[in-house]
Amino acid sequence: MGAAITVFMTLHWKLVIDSTHAPALADFWAQALGYVVEDPSELVEQLLAAGRIGEESVVEHHGRKTFRGFAGIRHPDDPYDEASGVGRGRRLLFQEVGEAKAGKNRLHIDVHSEPGGLDALVERLEGLGATRVREVNKGPAGHWWVMQDPEGNEFCAA
Repeated sequence: MGAAITVFMTLHWKLVIDSTHAPALADFWAQALGYVVEDPSELVEQLLAAGRIGEESVVEHHGRKTFRGFAGIRHPDDPYDEASGVGRGRRLLFQEVGEAKAGKNRLHIDVHSEPGGLDALVERLEGLGATRVREVNKGPAGHWWVMQDPEGNEFCAA
């Protein structure tokens, strides 16, 4: 007799990135990846009206009310909850923390260009506020740039 196989449900997940200014970093990554900045303004307004949160929990960004210290982005083709604005698919959440980034990221994002489009991708990312750190050329194993987003988080452009 064979061993029993346990089947687990696929889990939903999001990548959470610490930041010093969540809305600005969300704007950068939304533009870099072609994602949509989540709009929780309807939920924020409902919570304010019901007295469940106070004005100290809210900040305005690009004319919309959002939760202070948080901002999310989602893939434009993925489903999302219209009442809260929260994505139900590929998603990044930015949360503000009190301490500055220290050391190298243990996890990073790779942004891929179209074949032959690495130079254009790197220039576009620089135009959004990214910085080149170093070029890596591993021959047949790949060629990419290590870069930093506006808050110094490392990522690769390949």
